[in-house]
Amino acid sequence: MSRENDKMMSLSGIETATAEPTAENSQSDSPINADVPGATIAATAIARAPEAPDARSESITDRSAVASPESSEPVQSAVLTDAAEAVGSNESAETAETAETMDQLLDQFAVPEPAVAEGEIFDGRVLAVSDAGVVVDVGGKFEGLVPAQEFLDSGSPIRFGEGQTIEVERLHEQRDGYVLLSHVRAHRRRVWENIERSYREHTSMTGRTMERIKGGLVVDLGVRAFLPASQIELRPVHDLEAWKDRDIEVRVLKLNRKRGNIVVSHRAILEEEQKAKREALASTLVEGSVVTGRIKNITDYGVFVDLGGMDGLLHVSDLVWGRVPHPSSVVQSGEEIQVQVLKFDKDKQRISLGRKQLLPDPWATVPERFPVGGRVHGKVVGVTDYGAFVQIEPGVEGLVHVSEMSWSKRIKHPSKIVKVGDEVEVAVLEVKTDLRRISLGLKQTMTDPWEAAAEKYPVGTIITGRVRNLADFGAFVEIEEGMEGLIHISDVSWSERIKHPSEKFKKGDTVQARVLKVDSVNRRLSLGIKQVNDIWANWFAEHKIGEIIKGKVVRTTDFGAFVALTEGIEGLCHVSEIEERKPKGEREKEKAPRGARVSSVLTVGQESEFKILRLEPEQHKISLSYRAAQKQVERQEMESFRSSKSSPNATIGDAILAKRQSS
Repeated sequence: MSRENDKMMSLSGIETATAEPTAENSQSDSPINADVPGATIAATAIARAPEAPDARSESITDRSAVASPESSEPVQSAVLTDAAEAVGSNESAETAETAETMDQLLDQFAVPEPAVAEGEIFDGRVLAVSDAGVVVDVGGKFEGLVPAQEFLDSGSPIRFGEGQTIEVERLHEQRDGYVLLSHVRAHRRRVWENIERSYREHTSMTGRTMERIKGGLVVDLGVRAFLPASQIELRPVHDLEAWKDRDIEVRVLKLNRKRGNIVVSHRAILEEEQKAKREALASTLVEGSVVTGRIKNITDYGVFVDLGGMDGLLHVSDLVWGRVPHPSSVVQSGEEIQVQVLKFDKDKQRISLGRKQLLPDPWATVPERFPVGGRVHGKVVGVTDYGAFVQIEPGVEGLVHVSEMSWSKRIKHPSKIVKVGDEVEVAVLEVKTDLRRISLGLKQTMTDPWEAAAEKYPVGTIITGRVRNLADFGAFVEIEEGMEGLIHISDVSWSERIKHPSEKFKKGDTVQARVLKVDSVNRRLSLGIKQVNDIWANWFAEHKIGEIIKGKVVRTTDFGAFVALTEGIEGLCHVSEIEERKPKGEREKEKAPRGARVSSVLTVGQESEFKILRLEPEQHKISLSYRAAQKQVERQEMESFRSSKSSPNATIGDAILAKRQSS
C-alpha cells in the first residue's frame, strides 16, 4: 500500500473513534474516563486504529509501531498509564494540548492529496541516482523510478543529480516497489505539445541545425524537423555546410504527428521581418529624399542597395558623373553609402536611386572651361558606328562624329582611326549644357588640305589620281588624302557622246586630268580628261575669222547644221547663213519649215566650204557661214578668170560659162 492509503486509513480510524464511541467505553467507571474526556477519546482512537487494514506505524506517540488485535491490551495500558501521569501533572494543560494535536491531524488530512494518473506529465524531485536509474519524489506520497536503460537507449547519459527537478510521465508498470516513470516520453510529449502550439499560433521556435541531408537540413527542436534549402534564406543558399551546427529560429510550416514529420522555415520569419520593415520604410520614403543604405549586390548594369526592408536599384549611369567600366570599380559589396531617391513606385515596390546627384556636377562650368574653338586632350572611352566618345575630364564626355575624324570621305568605320584607350587631341566644336553634350572634332587638329588647294593645284595643272567612286553625272577622283575632284561626264571626251562614266572608268583606275576649277570654300575641285589634250587651243591658234575652211556636215537641226572641221572639233552653220537672202515678199510666199530649208541645201555627209564668221575660244564655239563662203569662192573665181583672160570687163556669166566649158 502507498503512503497515501496509509494516511487515509489512519484518518478513518481516528474519525470513527471520535464520532462513534462504544457504549462500553462511555459507561466505564474508570476515573480517567470520567475525569479526562480528552484522554479517553485519544485512547479509544489508538485502540481502534489497528482495525484499518495495512496501516503503518505512524502513531501519535513514539511508543509502538502497529497495534494488532492480539496486542491491543498492553498498548492500551501503556497509553492509559501515560495519560494518567499527564493528568496528574496538569489536567487543564493536557486537555488543551490533546485538542490542538487533533486539530492539526484533521487539517492535514482534511483534503486528501490525489494520486497521479497514469500518462500524466509532472515535475518531480530527484531523491537519488543509482545503477537502476533515477529515484524521483513526485509529491504524491510515493516514489518513482526512471530506469537507467531509458537514458542509454536515448544515447545520452544521466545528467540529473540529487535535489534537481526532472520532468516525468507515470507509466502503468511497477518495479522493486517503485512506480516506473519515463523522462524521455514526458520530454517528447512536451516537445510535441510546444510544436503543435507553435503551429496553431504561428509562433517561432528555436532549434539547432544538426546535419545536411538531401534537399536541406535537419533541425533539432527536441525532435527532428526538416528545413528545406529553399526555406533557409530569402535568396538561394548554395553552401548548406556553412549552416550546420547553428542555433536558428524557425516557423512550423507542416506537421504530421502520426508520422512524425515536421517541416520548418527560417525564410518565413525573414519575410515577415522584411515585410514589416518594408511597410515602415514605404511610409516614410519620398522622392528626392536622401537615405543611407548598404550595398547588397553588384551587377553589370548597376548596384542593389538595401535600405532596410526594401532594395533599390542604383543604375550604373547614376553612380558617378562619367563613364564607369563596371560598378565594382567604384563601390564594393557591403559598403554603406548615401543615395538619393529618384523615383518610388509604391504599387510595384520599385525604387530608383542616384548617387552622382549628391556629388558636384562637372557640367555646371563646362562652357567656361571648354570654350568653342579650343583644343583639349582626352581619352577615347567608346567607339560606335557613328563616332567615338572622348572623356576630356571625369564626368565630361564628348562625341567625335565619324565625319569629323578625317578630311577624307572614305572612312568606313571609326575604329579605323581610333580605338578605346587612345589619348587624342580634339577641338571643341559645340557645347550644349542643357543637353549635356559636347561636339568634338579630330580632323580640326590636322592640316586642312583644302586651305592650300588653290596654290597647290592652280587651274590648268595636270594631276594624277585614283577613281574612288562613280555617279551618274561623273567620276570622283582622289588627288590626295582628304581631297577629291569631280570629272563631269561632259569633260571626258571631245568627240564621244558618253551616257555613263562607267563606259570609260571603273573604281581604282588611275587617270590624268587637268584642273578646271578650284573652290576651297565649298571644298570642290573640277577636273577634265579631255582638257589634257586641248585640240581646241591648237585649232584656234591655227585659224582666224574670215578664213574659208572645208568641213563635213555631221547633223542638221531646225536652226542649222553642225559641221565637223577636224576630229573632235565642230562648228555651227546657222540657217540664216545657209541659203541666199531673198526679198521680204518672196520669203513670205515660201512657208517651208526651217529644217526643210536647211536640208535642201546641206545634207548629212556633204563636204562643203564654210567661212569662219566668229571664234569664241573660251566657249569652244565656232560660227560658220555656207552662203558667205560660196560668195567668196565666186569672187575668187571671177578675179582669177579676169586675170587669166586679160579681160577686166568680164562678167560673172562669162566666168560661169567658161567654168562649164572647162568641165
